[in-house]
Amino acid sequence: MQTKNYSLILILVCCFQITSWSQARWKPLFNGKNLKGWDIKIAGHDLNDNYLNTFRVEDGMLRISYDQYKNFDDKYGHLYFKTPFSHYRLRFEYRFTGEQTPGGATWNVRNSGVMLHAQSAASMPKDQDFPVSVEVQLLGGLNHGERATANVCQPGTLVDIDGLPAKEHCVNSTSATYHGDQWVAVEVLVLGDSLIQHYVEGKMVLSYSKPRVGGWYLSNYMSEDIKKRTGEPVSAGYIALQAESHPIDFRNIELMNLKHLKKTQQGERVNVM
Repeated sequence: MQTKNYSLILILVCCFQITSWSQARWKPLFNGKNLKGWDIKIAGHDLNDNYLNTFRVEDGMLRISYDQYKNFDDKYGHLYFKTPFSHYRLRFEYRFTGEQTPGGATWNVRNSGVMLHAQSAASMPKDQDFPVSVEVQLLGGLNHGERATANVCQPGTLVDIDGLPAKEHCVNSTSATYHGDQWVAVEVLVLGDSLIQHYVEGKMVLSYSKPRVGGWYLSNYMSEDIKKRTGEPVSAGYIALQAESHPIDFRNIELMNLKHLKKTQQGERVNVM
């Protein structure tokens, strides 16, 4: 039954692509000039305290920089677009630059992410590292071996892959490895709590479904209100760019709102994190 349901979702996606893309238009989330429309949350700091100018705009790019840091000191940060979404396409380009700031974890070298269906910045306790969300994990090559990008990680959430619960906290995509400081184009299709797909350079590299509250991360700094929602489907939330100790640039951040598709999913309850 799980396989049949998953196949039906894929068929519906094909229909949506044919009939619905023409009803929406791409709109920029980032204006290339300033951080208007975004909220900042850095662990250990109050909402919109842009500690050491971590998030900044330069040369039309949204940059996450650590040139004023002496030590990372677990200052995990997230830059939130202020409007939540449920059904949409999101596209952006990113590149890693320079060296990791001192004090960052070894696994965070050329590591960042874009959080989907995230809880709001305002709802995060002061010391919480990561929002409850579904993460599009962005990884850069290390000049040896393979290292896929646009993977999925599950901080405070669980997803199904091929109709079965994902066994690992992070699951790799089938993307190529991108070494150096080159720009990489990523697109994500999000259909509420039914289906999420990742694309890299125009090729689908990962598909999963049924995002819901759960997993081991709920024990870390979470409010009791969120813990009580364990197992609840997550069909909407915020988009956030992650600061995880390695400098990264973003540009051409655009969204196509597919909110009209909610009407085609009968009986859906929109649960915003």
